[in-house]
Amino acid sequence: MNTFTTLIRREWMQHRFGWSLLALVPLALALLGLSFGQVQLDSDPSEPHFALMAAVAALAGGAIASFVILSMTSLFLISGLARRDHGDRSVEFWLSLPTSHSASLGAPLLTHLLLVPAAALLLGLFGGWLVSAVLVTRLSGFGAWLSLPWGSLAAAGLALVLRILAGLPLALLWVAPLVLGVVLANAYLKRWGLPVLVLALSLGGLLLDRWLGQGAVSQTFGDIFRNAGHSLFVANPQGMQSGNAENALEALRGVPAWALADFAVAMKALASPLFAGCVVVAAGLFALLVNWRRGGASAAP
Repeated sequence: MNTFTTLIRREWMQHRFGWSLLALVPLALALLGLSFGQVQLDSDPSEPHFALMAAVAALAGGAIASFVILSMTSLFLISGLARRDHGDRSVEFWLSLPTSHSASLGAPLLTHLLLVPAAALLLGLFGGWLVSAVLVTRLSGFGAWLSLPWGSLAAAGLALVLRILAGLPLALLWVAPLVLGVVLANAYLKRWGLPVLVLALSLGGLLLDRWLGQGAVSQTFGDIFRNAGHSLFVANPQGMQSGNAENALEALRGVPAWALADFAVAMKALASPLFAGCVVVAAGLFALLVNWRRGGASAAP
């Protein structure tokens, strides 16, 4: 466990500057723009619940923006995981350490695909709180921001964050075959890995469509991405209340119960052959990655 923690710490030491920039620069730009720029909205600031709706938009926007930016960056970085130490020949050093190949691959995957998006979501929620203070203050005054129902806002925000955090591992399991497929392709084929993988999937999909029926492959990939998205959020859109000025506060108070029910719907989707197939394929691809790394520096000419 100490070794695994050390490997995670290595990821932090190696990428902390870039992660900090990606988390703080958008927030700083948003705060500067709202503080000194011109803010124009279609709604009238004097309308009831305007400050509440603006605060909700700022909190949700901050959390989602940070989550998306860091998640996309992590996917980009992890695609070159297998060969990242071969450019400067430091691979010999890392292979000489008393760490298992599975831990050396699993720690970066866990850090980039799970821990970084989770931290980005929490930081984004805090940044959204700052943005909401500036936005509501400029449009309605600081008193309006202080008078917001912070108890309901905090409960709703925490429920949504926990909902996404709980669904994140499920979403990763759904798309793990695609992510690990890219990593494995780049391990064997370097920069040609992704183009060759896309070409292989396209040609293979055409052949499978002739055997299984037109659109079978595209429907399978569509189901994977749809289930991954539902694992993160809104697995049951019918359970959401429509948001408007009249029922905004009532909808906020119902968010915790909705988030729990929504996660239950996402969990039900796991009881499917498609999910079992994703897990099995992902395990096989990870085993191939471990075998490739076991070959040492000679495996990556």
